[in-house]
Amino acid sequence: EDRKEWAWFDMGIQCVGGIASGVYTTDSANQLQYLINDSDSRFLIVEDEEQLDKFLEIESEVPDLIKVIILEDEGLHDLDHPRCMMIDDLYALGQQTEAEQPGLFEAEIALASPQDTALLIYTSGTTGKPKGAMLSNENIMAAIEAGAHCLSTFASDEQLCFLPLCHILERDVSIYFPLAARCTVNFAESPETVFTNLQEVSPSTFTAVPRVWEKIYSQVLILAQEATPAGRAAFGMALRAGMKRAEYILENKTVPATVSAQFWLWDRLVLRNLRRMLGMDKLRRGGTGAAPISPELLKWYWAIGVPLIEGFGMTETAGIATINTTENNKIGTIGRPVVGNDLRISDEGEIQVKGLNVFQGYWRNNAKTADTFTADGWLRTGDMGHVDDDGFVTITGRLKDIIITAGGKNITPAEIESRLKFSHYISDAVIIGDRRKYLTALIMIDQENVEKFAQDRKVPFSNFASLCAAQEIKNLVEQEVKAVNNEFARVEQIKDFRLIDVLLTAEDDELTATMKLKRSFVEKKHGHLIEEMYD
Repeated sequence: EDRKEWAWFDMGIQCVGGIASGVYTTDSANQLQYLINDSDSRFLIVEDEEQLDKFLEIESEVPDLIKVIILEDEGLHDLDHPRCMMIDDLYALGQQTEAEQPGLFEAEIALASPQDTALLIYTSGTTGKPKGAMLSNENIMAAIEAGAHCLSTFASDEQLCFLPLCHILERDVSIYFPLAARCTVNFAESPETVFTNLQEVSPSTFTAVPRVWEKIYSQVLILAQEATPAGRAAFGMALRAGMKRAEYILENKTVPATVSAQFWLWDRLVLRNLRRMLGMDKLRRGGTGAAPISPELLKWYWAIGVPLIEGFGMTETAGIATINTTENNKIGTIGRPVVGNDLRISDEGEIQVKGLNVFQGYWRNNAKTADTFTADGWLRTGDMGHVDDDGFVTITGRLKDIIITAGGKNITPAEIESRLKFSHYISDAVIIGDRRKYLTALIMIDQENVEKFAQDRKVPFSNFASLCAAQEIKNLVEQEVKAVNNEFARVEQIKDFRLIDVLLTAEDDELTATMKLKRSFVEKKHGHLIEEMYD
């Protein structure tokens, strides 16, 4: 998991001319085997006995691996394995080498060039086997410079690192950008303690994927429902005052004095305490990326006094390509191209980018690399979109996700799915309808909120599957679907839906390690539910 040693190894490997490649702690032994062999790795760093067991399971299948370095020795005091060593032994080896060859480490750093490959980051693999994206020293420096221009970070800042450091987004915001700014990074104790740690640290900036921002929003709604009638009324009035102010700010208009005064009052009575409770009382900027987020959710955060901005980046762009800022922000867009990054829209409507942050290519996969670039050297993002007159970029969907109905209508499902996910009873959704007469949806309910709904109304259930099977829950989701349908044209409306009645984690085939649904896996695994809706 994220810890200071993760950053030390990441930088140390790069400093001596090696290539660092991260592995998600949720990866299976088979996935680990694939990553080790495909990357041609020689060393493996594992945190504890649980992660070491994965190596021991596949030991004979990774013959080129020289050494496994273990960080925690709990339960491993009697370990005697020729290919394993403890972190303290590695430190001793380093100290011995430094004593015998002083200055060797610095000499290795001096040998580096901008074009050297520094990182090998495996993509999520939403459509097949993960591919190793090669990022150079130059790519990383270009990302740092772009971030310095639009994402102000100061030496006095406190930050919280909690997203997987295998992911380039967290590498940027919790290692590279803070190094440049010399600020303080705090590591979450575990993925389960993130919200508690957020309260403890009260960071200056906080970047998370949409699912985390949705979770915080849901928790606030639950707390509001559990409050006294007076408390609920006060929260409602405070939120309305915040929304009025946010509408002016988000349209780059001057906030009228009466609106500012109302917000000032409700901020001191309610919203300031809410931010303190969330650990966001010192938050100068919140960031979201890696997946679409509902514009309504962004407005809600601005209303409670949390400036939340959306950006866009890929592994292949070193994590950053476009960004909104707190000063120049247009909700519903991914912002403008960052400094040093050019952007264009192809004749097919695809967003394409070019810049020093664009990766070198895929590890040992020249054919895929060639497919990813245009003939004149622009990176194909695979996202469709458009640029408005002010230079703000809007993503309308993925090229490969376009649904063409039996009637020939082209539909991009991302906007419909995003609107569904704004319901605090729905955590995710996949729209179905390619080559079919109408649209349907596979929906994942938000366990915490739906369980509370069921308990409040005395709906009996014994587990997650029985909760999804309850007619009252189906009726609840149906009302949410109908509300979303009202916002779309008839051909874009969902005619039927089914609930996925299993709780998914990053260890399941249907989800990537960054908690994005793998559309093809979902459609394949739950094909019987899809066919039910078209019988």
